[in-house]
Amino acid sequence: MTSDDNTPVLSGAPILSGVIGEYREFDPPAALEGHFRCVWSNTLRPGAGRLSAVVPDGCVDITWIDGELVVAGPDVAVALSALTPGSTVIGTRFRPGAACRWLGLPMSEIVGSRLALGHFWGALAREIAQRIGDASSTAERMRAMQAALSRLAPDVEPPPPDMGFAFNALKTESAGPGMAVILDRLDVSPRTLRRRCQEAFGYGPKTLDRILRFQRFLNLAQQSAEPRLADLAFDTGYSDQAHLTREVRRLSGFSPATVLRQLGA
Repeated sequence: MTSDDNTPVLSGAPILSGVIGEYREFDPPAALEGHFRCVWSNTLRPGAGRLSAVVPDGCVDITWIDGELVVAGPDVAVALSALTPGSTVIGTRFRPGAACRWLGLPMSEIVGSRLALGHFWGALAREIAQRIGDASSTAERMRAMQAALSRLAPDVEPPPPDMGFAFNALKTESAGPGMAVILDRLDVSPRTLRRRCQEAFGYGPKTLDRILRFQRFLNLAQQSAEPRLADLAFDTGYSDQAHLTREVRRLSGFSPATVLRQLGA
């Protein structure tokens, strides 16, 4: 079964994860700020649909959902997840290049995967999940997750700054200028940059650029009072509106019009 946008449907129409509930981000504690970009929570509305659509964002997360800790690997297409209305998901988002050091393998090995943290950490992951589950509120669960990770952080080497620079350069620039700046600043060959990106992000810099350009589209669409697709395409680095439409469908499974509607734009 599919939606009108050719999105596979598991249980009702998919809804973008960022709008299916109340999503909130927080700065990580000092012990984790060199490893994680943020900690977050997403409380689903009681009347929300069950199917959450997580679109690619160039990141890797550890999430606590339904009592289990799960690693959300880097995505190159929409990932659909059946969630319980009214439930709360919490998570931590790795900085670029950090996940491979915490998990012990290149991200290219887990692209598009959702794997139990126990697959990497064994019984320790289950113990941490139990501590989080024993907490009585979302705030306490987030504190329990951060406390557990903070105890582990001294034994994990922080990520090198090169992939953070690459991520930030492509986050704000279109392909071409951003890529040229990265190669020049890091003083590496295209082949070396591709290998480093595959380890850190799961895919090469061209795919990362596509995903971050798509994220620019989402962000600008939310900020615009009356967004027009032709303007959004130009402002976010697409060659034209048709290019934007193709990329949005490939990365999210939705048409741009559906994305705008769900964002309330």
